[in-house]
Amino acid sequence: MNLFGLEEKLVRSLAGGVRPGGAPVGGAPSGDARERPDGHDQVDGPDPAAPIELAADAELFARAAWTTIAEPGDGVAGAVVERLGAVRALTAVVEGWSPERLSASLSVGVDENGAGDPAGLLGELSQALSRWRPRLSSAEVIRSLQQARRTHTALLLPGDPLWPDGVDDLGRHAPLALWWRGRPEALAALRHSIALVGARAATGYGEHVAMEASAGLVDRGLAIVSGAAYGIDGMAHRSALASNGTTVAFLAGGVDRFYPSGHDALLTRIVEAGAVMSELPCGAAPTKWRFLQRNRLIAAASQATVVLEAGWRSGSLNTAGHAAALGRPLGAVPGPVTSPTSAGCHRLLRDYDAICVTTAAEMAELIGVGVDLELDQPGAGGVVGGAVPRERTSDQIRVFDALSVRAPRVPAEVARRSGLSTAAVLGALGALDLEGSVRERATGWVRVT
Repeated sequence: MNLFGLEEKLVRSLAGGVRPGGAPVGGAPSGDARERPDGHDQVDGPDPAAPIELAADAELFARAAWTTIAEPGDGVAGAVVERLGAVRALTAVVEGWSPERLSASLSVGVDENGAGDPAGLLGELSQALSRWRPRLSSAEVIRSLQQARRTHTALLLPGDPLWPDGVDDLGRHAPLALWWRGRPEALAALRHSIALVGARAATGYGEHVAMEASAGLVDRGLAIVSGAAYGIDGMAHRSALASNGTTVAFLAGGVDRFYPSGHDALLTRIVEAGAVMSELPCGAAPTKWRFLQRNRLIAAASQATVVLEAGWRSGSLNTAGHAAALGRPLGAVPGPVTSPTSAGCHRLLRDYDAICVTTAAEMAELIGVGVDLELDQPGAGGVVGGAVPRERTSDQIRVFDALSVRAPRVPAEVARRSGLSTAAVLGALGALDLEGSVRERATGWVRVT
């Protein structure tokens, strides 16, 4: 194995330090003691599993290197790594392959669709190589891996059990690897999560909505995903933690340097109870471009996205756009029509076919949670445990309107007032009675307030 001209022992040590658990994997030289599954040492020949482990180490190291070479969302890098594998793709860049040679390698096994460029990437490869080569630095990769080990940061690769499958929907723009700190259970919880995003300059109204929404979704067993920014994001994370729920924050820089700095304590708590993730290596600084690319991960890793409060040009609309492009359910919370901090939400409702949501129950319904709740017990106004009653039929509406709160009315009187037959009135009264909206007294029926 020859990656960046580094010794195999160093590559294996660096790779082992960023696996979940942080312990380097075996691979002791022939004649050295290795622990057997039964706990005893053995000093026989080379470990048969070593070639497999070596390949895994090389893949992990190469993907770590790619996170330092390519910017988030680089579709050309995604295509090259997918076709050649991370190790060979890295070798091609290190060895200075020409765009033509690299294109020819990518096109092996691809049906011809154009003269001389079967993969259709030749034009993009020239520019991509000019972007990647100035960033080639084995020292930079080593520093990021060493810093990751010091901060208990692990590297997640596509196909790993905890890899968030939703990000694969980004195609060639999917992350090449994900750096993360926190609890493994939090990554598994992404399969049942909703992203709550919104304005940094949030109002009291927006923060209240975020607090109630996050707590309500956690109570329904859902994880909360956001970007750890000031305002709505921070409130969503804090409320989830206060409710003993799971929350995951996607960052636009390395997970070893929390941003914004004012959320250092919050992100520390998220690491302890949930997880922070990034496709950038340790030490990487957040930039405007990286924030926009980070937003696509928030939308892709979650099952749905809800914008709680946003101005006309809010960055959270970028997250909403990614969710819509991926076909994820998109919700928006309306606000006062005079509030500029809700103008973006109203824009989503009008122009992006976002669904109007005002409660945690309605947000959960975006991903099918709670849609089958039955009204098994009567309650005030027909609402039980936060469930929304079934929509009334036109007959039920007319019968309900024909009733009085104080004066009991017999079915014949209700029929006269509603313009329905007595049989139809009796049927509607039965349904309304089950709903808890009406009550029968000795002298007739009354409406329940």
